[in-house]
Amino acid sequence: MNFNEIKEMSSKYLFQNYGRIDLSFTHGKGCYLYDTEGKEYLDLVSGIAVNSIGYSHPDWVKAMQEQVAKLVHVSNLYYVEEQARLAEKIASVTPGELNRTLFVNSGAEANEGALKLAVRYTGKKKIMAALNGFHGRTAAALGATGQTKYQASFEPLISNAFEYYDYGSCESVKNMIDKDVAAIIVEPVQGEGGVRSASKEFFKTVRDLCTDNGALMIVDEVQTGLGRTGKWFGIENFDVIPDIITMAKALGGGAPIGAVTSTEEISKVMTPGTHGTTFGGNPLVTTSGCAVLDIMKKENLVQNSHDVGERWMADLRSIKSDKIKEVRGFGLMIGVEMDSNETASDIQRYCRDNGVLINVAHGNTVRLIPPLILNDEQKDRFTKLLKERI
Repeated sequence: MNFNEIKEMSSKYLFQNYGRIDLSFTHGKGCYLYDTEGKEYLDLVSGIAVNSIGYSHPDWVKAMQEQVAKLVHVSNLYYVEEQARLAEKIASVTPGELNRTLFVNSGAEANEGALKLAVRYTGKKKIMAALNGFHGRTAAALGATGQTKYQASFEPLISNAFEYYDYGSCESVKNMIDKDVAAIIVEPVQGEGGVRSASKEFFKTVRDLCTDNGALMIVDEVQTGLGRTGKWFGIENFDVIPDIITMAKALGGGAPIGAVTSTEEISKVMTPGTHGTTFGGNPLVTTSGCAVLDIMKKENLVQNSHDVGERWMADLRSIKSDKIKEVRGFGLMIGVEMDSNETASDIQRYCRDNGVLINVAHGNTVRLIPPLILNDEQKDRFTKLLKERI
């Protein structure tokens, strides 16, 4: 089908709940996507931080082809070898004693599972979540998402268990927490909130307050996890070990998978019948996760994220322009805050017209979340376009 046919069919048969760009891609290779007209694009969005090993990596393709030929799905009524292998690989990179994993199908589901785990383990009824955070669009995850624009019109589904603190404010968390709090959920970097982070003091304060009040610290690593910030997990930039980590996006390399990882002690409360999912951790998606982690280790992609990201932020910070308010981030999760929504949108269009895909978050922040295989020549292509446009 040509692009117009795809657009017409989509308009006729799909829910119109996405504001789509007039592009459709047929295939990808490395850091590049190719549209229906054959035009090549350098992708600095990577499926919103999903395709961290790039597109069509030969080792990943081989692993998936072999698994499809053997077994795609079998119920969790049985033991699944690929699921066990991926859980072991996750345990090899998580901090502290976080070595027990529950597999689900998405980041939102991972956060739902983490919230259920915290409430069941503590027996408490309140959850503290950050303003301007984002944790997903299912009911409890939406409740934890402290942004009214996402919650509007879905209020009947949102529990009154959620209370919202000011992200980065130690005083806000101190003033709100009490012995009824089951968990504090926090992102190491607020991606949808404009690539914003907080101080080491803030994360250490959250950790200490959770410990002192018998609450669990849940760190949402759906976007920041698995090398995105130059560490295996974003929270490692702050020398803090949480009680629960959630992940998704990069874990599957494009296959739909999410995970909740916690300690052996905490995980014990999820006994048979307390939580589950038909597709969670099936042989195909967990094979994908195994391949992704193997490739990341073999190609040293976490270090590449750190090194290329540091050089890129230095380059971007050296640009002298009143249109750039701030450059911030970790690794290959970079936000370039512009002076207005209009400037950010204009840069996005200019880059797209010149074969580079970028994303705008929170209105006026250009969000750069490319595949972790990105090299200096590729990062410089965006920097050059940015300089030209501003």
